[in-house]
Amino acid sequence: MLIWRSSWARVPLTLAIIAGITGVCFRLFAVNATTAGFAYLLGILLIAAAWGLVEALVASVTGMVCFNYFFLPPVGRFTIADPENWVALLTFLATALVASHFSDRAKKQTLEAKHRQQETERLYELSRAILLTGTAGPIGFHVAQNLARIFACCSVGLYDPGTGQVFYGGSASPPAIEMKLRQAVMDSSSTRDVDSEVLIAVITSGGHPLGSLALTGIRLSDSALQALLKLVAIALERVRTQEAETRAEAARQSEEFKSTLLDAVAHEFKTPLTSIKAASTSLLTDIPDLQPQVLELTTIIDEEASRLNLLMTDAVRMSQIDASKIQLERRPVVVREFVDRVLEDFGSRLDGRGIRIDLRKGLPRVSADPDLASMALRQVIDNGLKYSSPATELEVAASSETDSGSVTIRVRDRGLGIPEAERERIFDRFYRRQSAKERVPGSGMGLYIAREIARAHGGDLWVESVPGSGSEFCLTLPAEGESLQV
Repeated sequence: MLIWRSSWARVPLTLAIIAGITGVCFRLFAVNATTAGFAYLLGILLIAAAWGLVEALVASVTGMVCFNYFFLPPVGRFTIADPENWVALLTFLATALVASHFSDRAKKQTLEAKHRQQETERLYELSRAILLTGTAGPIGFHVAQNLARIFACCSVGLYDPGTGQVFYGGSASPPAIEMKLRQAVMDSSSTRDVDSEVLIAVITSGGHPLGSLALTGIRLSDSALQALLKLVAIALERVRTQEAETRAEAARQSEEFKSTLLDAVAHEFKTPLTSIKAASTSLLTDIPDLQPQVLELTTIIDEEASRLNLLMTDAVRMSQIDASKIQLERRPVVVREFVDRVLEDFGSRLDGRGIRIDLRKGLPRVSADPDLASMALRQVIDNGLKYSSPATELEVAASSETDSGSVTIRVRDRGLGIPEAERERIFDRFYRRQSAKERVPGSGMGLYIAREIARAHGGDLWVESVPGSGSEFCLTLPAEGESLQV
């Protein structure tokens, strides 16, 4: 629209040039028709090269009229007596139009090539600015400012949904642009307002919108615009990646600090626990004639001291495992001895509940860290005790899987069972079933830790359950290879 307006504004000057050529050729030098025709063509080519096709078309028609009136007989009239002059006039007009078209196209191609080179240089400068941008201040602010400066935009608006902010660059802010930028992200669509010269484009990465960009007073080719949007997307993605890495590093350091602190606290607790355990053990072994009531209380103290010591050791190990610090000390472990030791740790916690043991003969030894494997099985059994009725018994069974070269230990309870939708989620960190949060104590870490230990050994832990019929947790550990009768 603006191009056509500027072209028609130069029409009077175009007419003046043709009039000047006519005056020079007709009055000053009195040249013949052939010379005048070449003079008109030269003027038309110069006009096409300097201004464009609109001016060249006006010059061609005006030149044809002047050529006919002043140089083709009868001179001074718009009629042509000789048919050959008709051919000359039409040839002149066709030549002028074709020459104007090619001259205008060559000019446009030159300007387009120059514009593309300029776009490439600006995109390169923007990419350097983005790569060299520091972490001080929001990245959206830096991108908007660099865009306005490098591409000479009147105004730039960049909306980042991650922060909910709109960052501006340039000398002015587009009116009522925030709502349009937010709507563009919601609709995932770009718009262009010709009257206000505002372009709103959606920034995407992997098909997902990362934000939106508003540019005012800038003309970009489609390829340059797409390259620009990709550069902005890279800038936003880079910052989000850095933020994610920072959060991950902070979380890692927090886990390490938690593990170190818990380890220190555990050692502080173990010192008095060791003294309590030593005192209770001495009372039980060195004084044979304790009164029944004192004997019972001393036995409780001794058992609970052992249990507290075990809990503190497990807490430290669980913290280390949660911080991805699993260090295995493998050795051949006999399955029956391994299971018996774990069940012995529960002691009085069973409250008279029965545990049926079904270990098949000929089980191979497993290659495992005895302490960590015991912790995993202990967590599984503890889970079964918590989530099943005190009137029911637990079953611990083990079998050899020859195909996979492993031993599977199964802990079966007679609880309510686990819905299919939650059978995998119960192994997530801190996850607890909604129906059991209030009536069953726990942190939601036991099964997660048990699975991590099993997988660190090269095994696994999963659950098989039928709602209303209880659950069966299956813990697999790699076999040592040498068979041992149990």
